[in-house]
Amino acid sequence: MSTNTHQQEVESGQRYEFGDNWARYLRHLTDERIELATESLREKLGTPSLEGKSFLDVGSGSGLFSLAARRLGANVTSFDYDPASVACTLELKRRHFTDDPNWRIQAGSALDAQYLISLGRFDIVYSWGVLHHTGDMWRAIDLVAETVAYGGQLYIALYNHQPYFSRYWFHTKRLYNKYRFLRPALALFNAVFMMSPGIIKRTILPRKDSRGMSYWYDFLDWMGGYPFETSKPEEVLHVLRQHGFELEALKTAGGGHGCNEFVFRRTPKPPLHNGE
Repeated sequence: MSTNTHQQEVESGQRYEFGDNWARYLRHLTDERIELATESLREKLGTPSLEGKSFLDVGSGSGLFSLAARRLGANVTSFDYDPASVACTLELKRRHFTDDPNWRIQAGSALDAQYLISLGRFDIVYSWGVLHHTGDMWRAIDLVAETVAYGGQLYIALYNHQPYFSRYWFHTKRLYNKYRFLRPALALFNAVFMMSPGIIKRTILPRKDSRGMSYWYDFLDWMGGYPFETSKPEEVLHVLRQHGFELEALKTAGGGHGCNEFVFRRTPKPPLHNGE
């Protein structure tokens, strides 16, 4: 990945500075938030421990869930396209697992087929709210699916498609990134007129959600999150079944904005028979 390419995309309004947002979030990261993230990962994957498992964090962002996986005993590989997100993940490793050889952190892209091949395959591949920001979501899903070992799990979250609002958010996010002077007005307008009163309250107050994240920084991430693509649950199910995955768990956004969460299991590779 070229740092210059990423910076050019940001400066031209084609990409949001996700890493800068997560760097600010890390200033408020507490042990309680880390425990919430760890417990949510344990619950979603349906296991009390990841001891001895290999774990790939595709688009590590703040690094919180790489940290959670490492705390659960996994051998973790984290990568992100955004240099500031890579720095965030490195900072969490420095704080909690200094010089740990079982946690690798790299710069990389979910659209770089050769890079993903070089990583190998993993027992668990995690990518929450990332692939819809690559600029080529369906290709990213295809490539990331192939990093999952046979019998392994894929835990992804993708923006839910809404017939009219998805188009509105695409243009709003594009304006938010292209014209920085509009950001305060766009954020205020959408907080007041487009979000529910409950969302407004949660973004103003420094509360935490069940994943250990921050409603305020999640709101900024939502406003700026560009590139922006959406998908319907049935579309994701169709694509992953073609890669040999079976659905284990699904939490939908209920028809609204936000992410649909999927936990898939890749079926074991059938044994080869004589003559095959």
